[in-house]
Amino acid sequence: MGILEKIAEIENEMKRTQKNKKTEYHLGLLKAKLAKYRAQLLQPSTKGKEKGEGFDVMKSGDARISLIGFPSVGKSTLLNTLTKTHSESAAYEFTTLTCIPGIIEYKGANIQLLDLPGIIEGAAHGKGRGRQVIAVARTSDLVIIMLDATKSDVQKELLQAELETVGIRLNKERPKIYFKEKKAGGITFNATCPLTKIDEKMVQMVLSEYKLHNAEILFREDVGIDELIDVLSKNRVYIPCLYVYNKIDQVSIEEVDRLARLPHSVVVSCNMNLNLDYLLEKIWEKLALNRIYTKKRGKPPDFDDSLIMRRNCTIEHVCHSIHRTLAEQFKYALVWGLSTKYSPQRVGLHHKLCDEDVVTIVRK
Repeated sequence: MGILEKIAEIENEMKRTQKNKKTEYHLGLLKAKLAKYRAQLLQPSTKGKEKGEGFDVMKSGDARISLIGFPSVGKSTLLNTLTKTHSESAAYEFTTLTCIPGIIEYKGANIQLLDLPGIIEGAAHGKGRGRQVIAVARTSDLVIIMLDATKSDVQKELLQAELETVGIRLNKERPKIYFKEKKAGGITFNATCPLTKIDEKMVQMVLSEYKLHNAEILFREDVGIDELIDVLSKNRVYIPCLYVYNKIDQVSIEEVDRLARLPHSVVVSCNMNLNLDYLLEKIWEKLALNRIYTKKRGKPPDFDDSLIMRRNCTIEHVCHSIHRTLAEQFKYALVWGLSTKYSPQRVGLHHKLCDEDVVTIVRK
């Protein structure tokens, strides 16, 4: 029996099993087995690699965004509109057959946008070119799920399910579970809060399924078995996501209002250039990028050339981005901006910066 058959068998058994207090341990074991088989499915096969062009795209710019969606929802049109790259777009499905990169120039940052081929239901199990598309998505800083505003919400649920299956967690934080394997001593179980979704017996059963008999585990929040499996699997990625509803010019204003109020959602019309400026603002917000300006002593700040850094970046990160030896010669920094109590403030290497802060580095 192949992996796909085993996965289907477990999924069918989970559907047949009623959820109640007596079956929760059995369902927990089935979830653990399912996660193991899905992880095996994601491992690259050494036999007969899939042929195809355009999927090994070098990461460039200050951040990477993947455009994911079903065929013919407007991904290529969005890429053509936001970047200077041309991606073939037409009214028929599967116009894009490879990964086409483009660069969005916004607020001094170069953001790489990848137009990926449309995926179909079952992509996580290798249908179409789904596995290649999803592998690229795992390397992204932001996922944009492109949806058709004229179609039902089922499309969104199907795409989320495909990404969840391969360990991509959208708009979620990593579970606050401390886990460490040991060489001996059995299982040490602790929790800093009351646990209502899982207990010690279930934790030990899941660990046993993963052949882990000596480990230390500490729950710092009230989470369930799914989060525990995520921690044990070690192959989960947590990526912010924007749901972009295209073709709003073809639906009623009431429907546009409903879609716009959904969490993490933006409504646009690529053909009519509607609301694309707001989309760029939301992309910037989701990527959590900061513009840091440098200033030489006795001279005005250089506002024409900013350093694009991640949120919660420190003076040490700025030093490394300017020159790899600057942190070793660092004496102190002067900072003007929102991260300071007064301007200029003299700070050390571990001072956290905010967007549009101005920094002067003083060397020894």
